[in-house]
Amino acid sequence: PFSSSTRRKMNLKSERRGIHVDQSELLCKKGCGYYGNPAWQGFCSKCWREEYHKARQKQIQEDWELAERLQREEEEAYASSQSTQGAQSLTFSKFEEKKTNEKTRKVTTVKKFFTASSRAGAKKAEIQEAKAPSPAIHRQASIETDRVSKEFIEFIRTYQKPGQDIYKQCKLFLDTMSHKRDLSIEEQSECAQDFYQNVADRLQTRWKVPPEKVEKAMDEVEKYIMTRQYKYVFCPETTDDEKKDLAVQKRIRALHWVTPQMLCVPVSEEIPEVSDMVVKAITDIIEMDSKRVPRDKLACITKCSKHIFNAIKITKNEPASADDFLPTLIYIVLKGNPPRLQSNIQYITRFCNPSRLMTGEDGYYFTNLCCAVAFIEKLDAQSLNLSQEDFDRFMTGQTSPKKQESDSFSPDVCLGVKQMCKSLDLLSQLNERQERIVSEAKKLEKDLIDWTDGITKEVEDIVEKYPLEIKPKSQALAAIDSENVENDKLPPPLQPQVYAG
Repeated sequence: PFSSSTRRKMNLKSERRGIHVDQSELLCKKGCGYYGNPAWQGFCSKCWREEYHKARQKQIQEDWELAERLQREEEEAYASSQSTQGAQSLTFSKFEEKKTNEKTRKVTTVKKFFTASSRAGAKKAEIQEAKAPSPAIHRQASIETDRVSKEFIEFIRTYQKPGQDIYKQCKLFLDTMSHKRDLSIEEQSECAQDFYQNVADRLQTRWKVPPEKVEKAMDEVEKYIMTRQYKYVFCPETTDDEKKDLAVQKRIRALHWVTPQMLCVPVSEEIPEVSDMVVKAITDIIEMDSKRVPRDKLACITKCSKHIFNAIKITKNEPASADDFLPTLIYIVLKGNPPRLQSNIQYITRFCNPSRLMTGEDGYYFTNLCCAVAFIEKLDAQSLNLSQEDFDRFMTGQTSPKKQESDSFSPDVCLGVKQMCKSLDLLSQLNERQERIVSEAKKLEKDLIDWTDGITKEVEDIVEKYPLEIKPKSQALAAIDSENVENDKLPPPLQPQVYAG
């Protein structure tokens, strides 16, 4: 507003020029009682700032509404294009997709064996239908993508101009990656890592954002980007990730007999609290596969590791060490057998924000998980302090390590578990007896065969040494009276008689 001296000077100048100035013409348009300035469209400085702020906020709101509308249109176009191309491409992007389509694939495979050759077109249609992703899963993925997109927009609004720049960079990166589907997964990983680095540098150098806010912004950028890219870069068909998953899963199943004592695990599951910690750790490591963002997968590994440390601490009544943690983590992985373990590890390695993997507890726990998987893949008899013979027998399922005697169970153990252990012990004893009987029967059969062959050889040797000569049959001796044919009626020979003296 103008001061009193300024107003007096203006009135004097106007009077000298012969111009009558109405005081109301110099007042602010908003009617606040202050004098306005023509350069500010007739508003005083205070009212002009308010009007400018309102206009600015209105413009920002219109820009956000336009961005949201464009994003919705893009997502709708993207979803419609995916629905038309879904029947022509087979993707194993999510564990939920596999579970939902498993039954359909099996039915289609069985139909292939019992369908006539003349129905080749029908078979092809059935196979394509089995390969197409489920509409329910499509809707679920779309809903999750929309939710993450809205959360991302709400977050970057707090950054104002840097947030607008982040949003533009993310949209540009997604558009670029949509045209780079033919690149190898390693090249796509390099593009993502370069994008993370460029965005972080841009926030620090150009916008002077504090480091803690940069880290938080990068977490949200990773969540938004990888939620949109998950189905294309997780376990892609161009890699052998799925083959490695099956190999690791088969290996862990073959090692089901490994006990905590063999791995020197300092955890006692007889303690109820420790048993609960073990169950929670297994649940967390399995839950890792259901997450879509690398940071969320790392969070599951971290929670699992913390439960392991708590279990060790309760058992030993002292803080756990790294030497205790790794064997226990190996035991948890063997007991839980997480789905698609190698695919999750590769996904985190390729597309996680590198600052998380290089520093902090998340990177430490992830490194230990990689070491645990490598140990399981190379596990041998020497690692478990077993003989090679026992290790081979355990791996082939011929026998299993001796179970705990039922008499040594604590009183809190239920009767069903005790009865089950007794039955297992009985079955193990019967199996050993059967193996022993079969072995002795085979030995007896071999002895009989050897004895028969020996007797036959001895007889052949005797016959060869003393050959048997067969002479022609000689004529029968004639009777004394054979020539007296004519005397057939001779009296009988005299018989001795006894006379009484």
